[in-house]
Amino acid sequence: MAKEQISRRTFLKSTSAVVTAAALAGNFTQPRPAAAQASGRLRFGVQTPPQHVPYSQVQDVWLEADELGYDSAFGFDHFLPIFSDPAGPCLEGWTLLAALAAQTKRLKTGLLVTGNTYRNPALLAKMAATVDHVSGGRLILGMGAGWFKLEHEAFGIPFYTPGGRARRLVESVELIKMLFTQEKTTYAGKYYQVKDAPFEPKPLQKPYPPILIGGMGPKVVQPLVARHADIWHFFVRQGGAAAAKKIAVKFDAICKEVGRDPAEIQKSTSLNAEQLKQSPDAIRAAVQAYADAGVQYFIVSMYPDYDMASFRRFAKEVMPAFRPA
Repeated sequence: MAKEQISRRTFLKSTSAVVTAAALAGNFTQPRPAAAQASGRLRFGVQTPPQHVPYSQVQDVWLEADELGYDSAFGFDHFLPIFSDPAGPCLEGWTLLAALAAQTKRLKTGLLVTGNTYRNPALLAKMAATVDHVSGGRLILGMGAGWFKLEHEAFGIPFYTPGGRARRLVESVELIKMLFTQEKTTYAGKYYQVKDAPFEPKPLQKPYPPILIGGMGPKVVQPLVARHADIWHFFVRQGGAAAAKKIAVKFDAICKEVGRDPAEIQKSTSLNAEQLKQSPDAIRAAVQAYADAGVQYFIVSMYPDYDMASFRRFAKEVMPAFRPA
């Protein structure tokens, strides 16, 4: 796997001509989901990449996360295993998500994140609305530009330039939001087009499920996040909380440039396996430092074989310190 590929991962009721033109110009605004409202509470999720593990093992983690008090659980959207033997088993993300959403009761559920290149955005919108109904209104719609070149080549999926993938993501987010909120939608983008497209049923969450966008690109992806996302997931490759603070400050400036209150967007990052092996005191200190830097959502990354001891210890000895007694 090329070094460049890995770095991308570690770091996105009227349909009148006037409304459509405004949307394409970036001036079409819609009500924000309830999840977008500023909140001082930290949130904690878990991510279970469904690679090199049987379905039952993923299922067990999600059901236990539901009982332990995690706020959310995420899969991923890949057709081949990442950072490991690509010839190994890997379950498809959205069908797995529907199955797990049907079995959990409380968790917000989603993928961290959906690869935009894999599906037409109108199809993705239908899938997302369906999972929102299956879950009883608990979907978080995670979206990103796509990065894993190998699976594109293996399955005959076009792999565009970084800029081309980012620009397609912009159109997808715009189109999906319109489908979620309009009786019929006409959209004439460069990459995606629909005409008088009906869309029923709408998602249960109104006006639409929270949109999480993962990615770090400062020219296209971060401005897209600033305009449309409710959660921004980013990675801190080195530098810890100090680096996260610099990233957050720059992102807040982008939000202000596009006329968005930065407080409406929850900043999210992942905690890796090495961080989770530290003592509870050290983990709590790290979470607090990142929270002071502006991070509000923490995703516990679990790679096979899932470290259940660290997963349980985090829920019982770290999360309660950041929640009201």
